[in-house]
Amino acid sequence: METTLDSTLRNKASGTTEKGLGRAQDILEAARALLAADGYAGLSMRRVAQEAGMSLSNVQHYYGSKDLLLEALLLTTMDTFQARMDAIAAAMSERSQLERFLTTVDMFLDEITDPLTHAFFFELWALASRNPFASNLMDKMLGRERKTVYNLIRGLNPGISDDETMQRAILMVAQIEGLMLFRLDKRRRRTQFDAVRASLRKALLALATMP
Repeated sequence: METTLDSTLRNKASGTTEKGLGRAQDILEAARALLAADGYAGLSMRRVAQEAGMSLSNVQHYYGSKDLLLEALLLTTMDTFQARMDAIAAAMSERSQLERFLTTVDMFLDEITDPLTHAFFFELWALASRNPFASNLMDKMLGRERKTVYNLIRGLNPGISDDETMQRAILMVAQIEGLMLFRLDKRRRRTQFDAVRASLRKALLALATMP
């Protein structure tokens, strides 16, 4: 899959060199860490510049506002998930659709319980409840997730209609997002984490295949 990091720079008047893309990635990594650690209130263009080791004007050259930076963060995070799903599909092209689905589920469960990823999405969820721009971004993200899950499970049970498949995809995304918001410490509470993860995996499999 072609990365869309460049598309997050679409408001930049000039072209973006390879070096420029590297700087843009540095900005996003600094912003992601700040958002996860200090929340939206602690995310300022000036602080991002400091963490990225560049001037404020340089950051603004790539991302003209805090909202554009937040949008780019979400887009690149979703693109990373999509790239990993594409890699699974390519590596398992000779395996069954069910095996590819379960491997993708495992990838999702690993990623969303990563402390930095968890903190990032937790803050985004909280922000979406009071910030119209963040709410719109969240709606787009959920729509993309539902379409992705729909494509993963469509046809696993030929007896399930497309409309029912979409309803199940919506429920599955809700469960995955719920685990993201339900903080699980897989280091200190590994037994609890493994139990919850196994239960969710079983529930997702049932939604994907049961009549």
